[in-house]
Amino acid sequence: MSTATLKTVATFETIDKEALRTLSDKGKADPSAVRTVRCKTVAEGKRFRHLNYIRNLSAHIVDEPPGLLGDDTAPNPTEALLAALGSCVSVGIQANAVARGIAIRSIELELEGDINITSVWGTGDLSPKPLGLTAVRIRAHVEADGATPAELDELVAHSATWSPVLNTVKNPVPVTVARS
Repeated sequence: MSTATLKTVATFETIDKEALRTLSDKGKADPSAVRTVRCKTVAEGKRFRHLNYIRNLSAHIVDEPPGLLGDDTAPNPTEALLAALGSCVSVGIQANAVARGIAIRSIELELEGDINITSVWGTGDLSPKPLGLTAVRIRAHVEADGATPAELDELVAHSATWSPVLNTVKNPVPVTVARS
C-alpha cells in the first residue's frame, strides 16, 4: 500500500474515564435510542467540488482528483468514506482502551479499497459489474504501554465489531434517493 508519511501521535489527551462510563451506562439503560445525524451537501459549481455542512462546523470539502475531472483540492467521495471508516474504528480503539485501562501511545490506521471507476458515475461503461468498493483493507498499528500483542489484537477486533461506520459499510442499509 502506498501512503503519505504517517504522523505518529506521541501523546493522547486524556479521555475522562468516568465520562466514558456515564456515556456507556446511558447506552445500556436505553439500548433502543436512535439519533439522526445530518449532512447537507451543496455543489459549489467548481467542477466536482462539494461543500458538506454538518452541525455548525465549517464546510467539509469533497472534490475529485484531476484524473476524474476535479481540481484535487480535497479527498474524493470514496476517500472521504475511507477517512470516516478509519476515524470511526480509531475512536473505538481509543474508547475501548480507556475502558480497559490500556494506555495508548499511538494509533495509526492504513485503509485502502478497490473500486472499478469505468462506469464514470453512469456515463461510461455500463456493462454489468460491481459498483462501489469491492474490497476494503484496514491495517491497524496500535502501540500501548503494558498491553500484550494478543490484548491489542482483541482490542482492535472488538472495536471493529462495534464500529458504526464499519457496520454501515459491511451490512446492507436501506438508502432512499429522491428529488424533492
